[in-house]
Amino acid sequence: MVLQESRDERRRVRHLRLRRRVVGTADRPRLSVFRSLKHIYAQVIDDQQGRTLVAASTREPEIASQVQGLRRVEQSRVVGRVLAQRAREKGIVRVVFDRGGYAYHGRVRALAEGAREGGLEF
Repeated sequence: MVLQESRDERRRVRHLRLRRRVVGTADRPRLSVFRSLKHIYAQVIDDQQGRTLVAASTREPEIASQVQGLRRVEQSRVVGRVLAQRAREKGIVRVVFDRGGYAYHGRVRALAEGAREGGLEF
């Protein structure tokens, strides 16, 4: 009998496959995305030091007040813009995009476009 993997397990396998190639450095940190059914989280990570440099999510009170009443795709775009603004304040302009094993579509794409609108290059 063949055991079927859950959707989350398949995503984790895709993410591990992606992470073999996508590595964040001090010059060009990794913009990592995680999405749940209700929220989206993004962080800019320096993998060499193992440190999160900047983070943003729809759960933060500052962002939650901005995204109240918006569709989840628009919420993701706002999170991308806020993350880009925070990253630029810390002097980060160029990043590598880690979509976290999700398809580059919908909320993940909106977050990436919001980050680009905010001034990040990837």
